[in-house]
Amino acid sequence: MNRLGSATSPYLLQHAANPVDWWPWGDDAFAEAKRRDVPVLISVGYAACHWCHVMAHESFEDAGIAARLNAGFVAIKVDREERPDVDAVYMTATQAMTGQGGWPMTVFATPDGQPFFCGTYFPKDQFARLISSVEEAWRDQREAVVQQGAAVVEAVGGAQLVGGPTAPISAELLAASASGLAKEHDQMYGGFGGAPKFPPHMNLLFLLRHHERTGSAEALEIVRHACEQMGRGGLYDQLAGGFARYSVDATWTVPHFEKMLYDNALLLRAYTQLWRITGDVYARRIADETAAFLLRDLGTPQGGLASALDADTDGVEGLTYAWTPAELIGVLGEEDGTWAADLFRVTTRGTFEHGRSVLVLARDIDEADPSLVERWQDVRRRLLAARAGRPQPARDDKVVASWNGLAITALAEHPAEESRAAAVRLAGVLADRHIVDGRLRRVSRDGVVGAPAGVLEDYGCVAEGFLAVHQLTGDGRWLDLAGQLLDVALARFGNGQGGFYDTADDAEKLLTRPADPTDNATPSGASAICAALVAYAALSGETSYREAADAALATLGPLIEGHPRFAGYAATVAEAALAGPFEIAVATTDPADPLVAAAHRHAPGGSVIVVGAPDQPGVPLLADRPLIDGAATAYVCRGFVCDRPVTTPADLLARLRR
Repeated sequence: MNRLGSATSPYLLQHAANPVDWWPWGDDAFAEAKRRDVPVLISVGYAACHWCHVMAHESFEDAGIAARLNAGFVAIKVDREERPDVDAVYMTATQAMTGQGGWPMTVFATPDGQPFFCGTYFPKDQFARLISSVEEAWRDQREAVVQQGAAVVEAVGGAQLVGGPTAPISAELLAASASGLAKEHDQMYGGFGGAPKFPPHMNLLFLLRHHERTGSAEALEIVRHACEQMGRGGLYDQLAGGFARYSVDATWTVPHFEKMLYDNALLLRAYTQLWRITGDVYARRIADETAAFLLRDLGTPQGGLASALDADTDGVEGLTYAWTPAELIGVLGEEDGTWAADLFRVTTRGTFEHGRSVLVLARDIDEADPSLVERWQDVRRRLLAARAGRPQPARDDKVVASWNGLAITALAEHPAEESRAAAVRLAGVLADRHIVDGRLRRVSRDGVVGAPAGVLEDYGCVAEGFLAVHQLTGDGRWLDLAGQLLDVALARFGNGQGGFYDTADDAEKLLTRPADPTDNATPSGASAICAALVAYAALSGETSYREAADAALATLGPLIEGHPRFAGYAATVAEAALAGPFEIAVATTDPADPLVAAAHRHAPGGSVIVVGAPDQPGVPLLADRPLIDGAATAYVCRGFVCDRPVTTPADLLARLRR
């Protein structure tokens, strides 16, 4: 075992038995490089990454390659999910040098950490030649190498500067953003762009809120089309539920099989809200199955949600998931097997490798004749039971604070009682385990919190999750905890000009202080903190937090307008802010009152809703909110301006639609 044997990161542990003498990220590794006067190899990846596994098998498990790395370098292995700050700095450098990025990320740097050569995956022969070239350059062209590193650091620092043009949020700006997305909409297969195709969950959330505020039929249709195509495609697990990371094609047929917590949390929110707006049976089924997947397949014994299921099974992509017609018949019998092959588009030619097919739902069956629906569900159950006997993908069981925060919000919004109870339990795990001395920690595993400090997205996503639980429970603890996290974010991450850095002012000093405002696989830290600030202000009545949110959203305005595909969550939050958001307090002694159900079903996305007795302690929105003539009473406000209270679901719906 090398130095990674005591790591808590599953990704680092995957490399603990490599012949490469890996070091974990830290001062000791760079001090060793300075002592030996050798360059540093920084290899960044994550546990569910297919090409990370490939490079490990080809190069890092090879004794010859390892011997050369050990002799000429100090090799450092980084889990990008555990240290997103380190990843962000070197990814910016990689993109600056190569025009692209990805994982595994391969960076050669000076003993001071300055990168002078960056890339991603290298096949073994290329990597061997690269090692020779770097060794030669370090030996014979040291001055040029050091100058190259300094130039890269300067370029990276410029890319991370905070404080550019601003654009206050307006109806016109959000209309331009929605129009920009519409132009990129794939009218045949849904979603945006071509292969590889990622689920655009944050863009869908934005378009749903845009539809709710403006009535845009086009925005709603884009969402319905994408959700239908994704949910019927191979991107979605047609047997167990849950979405894969992306599709390798433009048709959503063949996925890259890893399943990430953050994708499924955000897609759960999108399908839940689509159901609330449209009543689509299909959308509700996908939401229900996705929630079940999160709790069943990602739940850890210690109460958190694991990060991911691996892309590979025993080193083979799709081994668990793909089928042939003969395999279907072997499990289901001739009649049902042939029927299932037709329904799931499993052919002798296959849609995947080696004549195997990824299951897709070829026809709309959710609202078919009940006998067909029952047959379909029976086939699903039998195939899933058979699949359980196959080798299963590994699971990255570390608990990431921000991703669990996203899941808390999604589960709190999902109408099933099991989901809402799980949201409360998850919030307790984060509060009790991940908050240490008033500060967030990024990860935990096996019930033990890790050392990496929380970054801005952790503070934003966890605070938003706590606010969702406050609305569910009426417990003031969650409002107080969210406020404490936001106070830390404002004090430690703010740049003094309305914007935010991704790391705290007292965090480990890296080459640069990262500040990426773009929404990519997950909400940016800036978008996440804006979401929590808007909701906290609405729930607490403290306007200073709304002022901070508006200032931060203004820094994101140019991105929302000009690059909407990379500002989905920022635009989602901006829609809520422009709409008010709606602040709904239902004063009642009966949580089962129809007025409560109407509020939860019909409130626009981004609304805050509290339910309870008038003047309930710890719930500012219920202060001075009496029942009218003893009946449950809804108080509807927008941006701290309130309408006349109502006592019937019809009147409440009229208020919300207006």
